[in-house]
Amino acid sequence: MTMLATRGARTAAVAAVSFAAVLGTAPSASAVTKLTHSQATAKLSAAGITWSSSGGCSNRNISTCTSFDQINSTTIDGVITLKRSSGCAVNITGGTETGHASGTYSHWNGYKVDISLYSCVSSYITNTFTYAGTRSDGAALYRSGAGNLYAKEGSHWDILYYNCGGC
Repeated sequence: MTMLATRGARTAAVAAVSFAAVLGTAPSASAVTKLTHSQATAKLSAAGITWSSSGGCSNRNISTCTSFDQINSTTIDGVITLKRSSGCAVNITGGTETGHASGTYSHWNGYKVDISLYSCVSSYITNTFTYAGTRSDGAALYRSGAGNLYAKEGSHWDILYYNCGGC
């Protein structure tokens, strides 16, 4: 029995060390995957989502462009989830380009997109998500079950994706 107990203890110790080694090299649960503009547009196109730019460009450093460079993969997946869940047309009018408000959970950092105010998607958001009051700028806020925030600004929806919303 002693030999088996010792062998069992050794096996448990090796397993613990192996598990610790895996944890040490595994990516953090909070790691964010960033996409290039090309990778993001390929995913959006495949999902039937359109985008437009008042400047007709995609340069991240020009405010009139619509860029997806350095956008979070979960943000793109969140927009795809919105389209699939709502069954509505979705057109993105703002991404990671300069000119938006700064902050950790900002457009520039890949957490936000702006989408057109189509009646179908507006109706879906206001009837499906929970009204969460108004933002400091007066925009009505709606929170999805996944915790993402939808702010109805004057000409568009400003959406903050903390996660992909059940993708």
